[in-house]
Amino acid sequence: MGKGYLFTLLYFALCLTSFSQVQENRAPLVSRPFLLENSRVLKNIEYAQAEGIKLLLDLYLPDKGSGPFPLIVWIHGGGWRTGSKENCRPALLLLPYGYAIASINYRLTGIASFPAQLEDCKAAIRFLRAQAKNRNLEPERIGVWGSSAGGHLSALLGTTGEIREFDRGGYPEFSSRVQAVCDYYGPTYLPEMPGRRFQPGESSPVSALIGGSLENFQEKAIKASPLIYVSSQSAPFFIVHGDRDTTVPVAQSEKLARALEKAGVRVQLQIIKDAGHGGPQFTRPELIRQVASFFDQHLRPESSIK
Repeated sequence: MGKGYLFTLLYFALCLTSFSQVQENRAPLVSRPFLLENSRVLKNIEYAQAEGIKLLLDLYLPDKGSGPFPLIVWIHGGGWRTGSKENCRPALLLLPYGYAIASINYRLTGIASFPAQLEDCKAAIRFLRAQAKNRNLEPERIGVWGSSAGGHLSALLGTTGEIREFDRGGYPEFSSRVQAVCDYYGPTYLPEMPGRRFQPGESSPVSALIGGSLENFQEKAIKASPLIYVSSQSAPFFIVHGDRDTTVPVAQSEKLARALEKAGVRVQLQIIKDAGHGGPQFTRPELIRQVASFFDQHLRPESSIK
């Protein structure tokens, strides 16, 4: 057997070893969820109807474990006027941790203004709680997570659990209260959201949400702000925000964190250095592990993330 042949074998062996090491070092929470090879997916489940519109959600269930599973409801961002339940990438990263994930659609501002969006989110929580037994879910272990506009709606869910004014639609006998909230850079007090120039005839996302300008709809802007509902009954919060966010100032999250802390609610504020409004910093493995650990503390305290 020649030296050239032996060198070739050695070279390929080293390549295979390196590839194997890369595969072993790759965090499973990055690769597995997007293939969805280890989950069961139920698409386009109708959870409510509003103004003749079918409101849909997708449910992702882990294929490991017998359940019932604790549930995390993902609420997409998009300035309340764009986006869809398909945009649930961060939430799917928690499938390997044994969580069921529900990603929901809600009425956008091109269809209805506030409080329609919150009413839809609450309807989804009530539906999932009512259907928990049929779907192999834990009805009293429901967390919510969203980014930007979805973070705002998640924060509203976490602070209005005892307020029935926003409960509209089916399953009124079930609560829309959630047990934990992860808020990624969501607005928390709309009257203090910064303005910017828009094209003639174009409204800002906040103005579209409240149905008019901040100057003329100040009262509605306040009513759509999670900050004003904070009480000792609010759910525990994990808030994540970039210190260079020019869309939603980090001060919005800081103010909410202070209010929760003052009310005696468990809250953790994580400020991401040099991060803007979203981006890859918010799906880093170490941050996703923190999110998983937070939900574990409040949705299944008998276990722990290591």
